[in-house]
Amino acid sequence: MTVRGGGGPRDSQGYGLADVEIDEEHYARPPDPGEGSRRGGRSPEPPRAGGRPPQAPRASGGFGLGGLLRLIAFLFVLAGIVLIVSLTVLRPVVAGAVVGWAADNPSALRLPFVGGLVREDLGTALTDAPATDPAQVEFTVAEGDTAAVIAARLADQGFLTDARSFVFISSERDLASKLQAGTYILRRNMTPDQLVTALLVSHDLAVSVPLREGLRLEQVTAKLETLPLKMDASEFYAEATKPPKSLLDDYPWLDLPKGASLEGYLAPATYSVLPDITPDALIRQMLDKFYADVGPDRLKVPKARGMTFHEVLTLASLVEREAFLDQERAQIAGVYQNRLQPGTETAGFLGSDPSIFYLNDSLQLAKLPIDKWTGYTFWAPPKDGLTDATIPADLAAYNTYTHKGLPPGPIATPTVASIDAALDPDTKGGYLYFVAKNDGSNTTAFAKTYKEHQANLKKYGYR
Repeated sequence: MTVRGGGGPRDSQGYGLADVEIDEEHYARPPDPGEGSRRGGRSPEPPRAGGRPPQAPRASGGFGLGGLLRLIAFLFVLAGIVLIVSLTVLRPVVAGAVVGWAADNPSALRLPFVGGLVREDLGTALTDAPATDPAQVEFTVAEGDTAAVIAARLADQGFLTDARSFVFISSERDLASKLQAGTYILRRNMTPDQLVTALLVSHDLAVSVPLREGLRLEQVTAKLETLPLKMDASEFYAEATKPPKSLLDDYPWLDLPKGASLEGYLAPATYSVLPDITPDALIRQMLDKFYADVGPDRLKVPKARGMTFHEVLTLASLVEREAFLDQERAQIAGVYQNRLQPGTETAGFLGSDPSIFYLNDSLQLAKLPIDKWTGYTFWAPPKDGLTDATIPADLAAYNTYTHKGLPPGPIATPTVASIDAALDPDTKGGYLYFVAKNDGSNTTAFAKTYKEHQANLKKYGYR
């Protein structure tokens, strides 16, 4: 058999790869005998009548497995490119939309992608305290308040620079549902995380400090000794009796005589404080309360009154220790005011028993350590007579039976009602004496002369 030359390689069926034709149904079939490759590289014969020209090989109409994998890989690459662009060029737009959406949907903060964008947007507002003020402030959470409502109020009151930080941390720590109604103790130097913690636990730790009207500084100090506070009560007393310049500079309305204490200026109230409150912080809280209660108008005493506010407060403290009924405070203040006038029976001597009791207590307390003050009986009449010879010079003027005019300063913390009485005393009756009716009515008998006063003393069982 002669081997024919010039043809292409043959497959196992004896057909050349170039001689394969793809039909309409995508199946391969052998060519007609006259369409094969010719020896010597002759061109194919021209098409016969009614036939068609030979066709070049065509690819299959389907992707095949390899093509499908290449398409999937391309789509992933394309998605990655889109994501990269979104997180770079379009990141601010995307972040703004997500952050805004999260603000209306706090539950979305639990999604890592959303939480990350919000955390980035909050920045230092999430970690920094809005102020350095260490003062303890009451904050009330009402029944039904949500974390968002609480956060808005915290921001309004200066506890947060961004309300969203509280909502974010509450959601992150899964604490939003654990917030309870009540009164809490907060500081503006707390971070948002500390605020969240404080609103969950501080109401259980708060210490109640009840300080009623008419107490002197030593009584307040003794009360602090009995409470579960971490402060040293002696440090409180030291600052209250000798207020430092740094404190006085922060309260310019405190126009104190040189060397004066804060006696009379620490407002009576029930304070809720944290156990770690410092003496300075508590004193500032009490001064703030005093200013809020008294108000700036009362501090500006009219010239016609002829007294400084410190003197008005001193008179008010005497009234506070004498009066039982609000409606009698102005009359009692009027008696003291009349006694100060020259040419009267009293000749300018107040003759106030509370000032004597204050003097005696001061002498006795000076002999006791502060931790023993809790067992001392305040405002009791002296057991022994007081004479100028036994009274130190700095206390001598509190003996209003032997020294004319007002004592050097307040002897207790008065109420606003007593301050108002001292600002506008009722002097119209010309009364110079008074005594409590010993009949259970808590009312007072007033007299214009010493003789009338003696009769009242006898009438009500004092003689």
